[in-house]
Amino acid sequence: MKLGVIVGSLRRESFTRKIAQNVARLLPADVTVEWVSIDMPMYNQDLDDDGMPPQSWVDFRATVKSCDAYLFVTPEYNRTLPPVIKNALDVGSRPMGQNAWGGGKRGAVISVSPGAVGGFGANHTLRQAVVFLDITMLQQPEMYIGGVAKLLDENGRTDERTTEFLQKFVDRYVAFIHHD
Repeated sequence: MKLGVIVGSLRRESFTRKIAQNVARLLPADVTVEWVSIDMPMYNQDLDDDGMPPQSWVDFRATVKSCDAYLFVTPEYNRTLPPVIKNALDVGSRPMGQNAWGGGKRGAVISVSPGAVGGFGANHTLRQAVVFLDITMLQQPEMYIGGVAKLLDENGRTDERTTEFLQKFVDRYVAFIHHD
């Protein structure tokens, strides 16, 4: 099982990336992680229509298609999802009729925030978008990680309580993606 992990932050020291790395360490051996890069130019349909999509789009679409399931780990920007994730959804769903995300693959979202709400807005905005892309999303447990700066040590590792919380999510998600 190849799990495409999409991290919605491009920062080197991103809290979101650190949470995603902690989750990846908790996955069973039969799940391999594909870290999907979303650092690419903004979608412009003219480039597809003219047959000149950037190579990063071509590579991204191929990577997305090769994954069996997806895990979105996102921060919240202004009560919604970051533009890099929205752009990735758009690039992967185009050109029309060639949705790389499609096929009813399974997905989940973890939202991360230094604030107390835990990225609720980003989490639900992302869920709304991916349903249209034919990704079947894990409904429970919902994963909102607030106060993230206090949950990570100097090496980016989560504290014991957070690790246990993430493990429960991982166990449930792995069962969900393996279910026929």
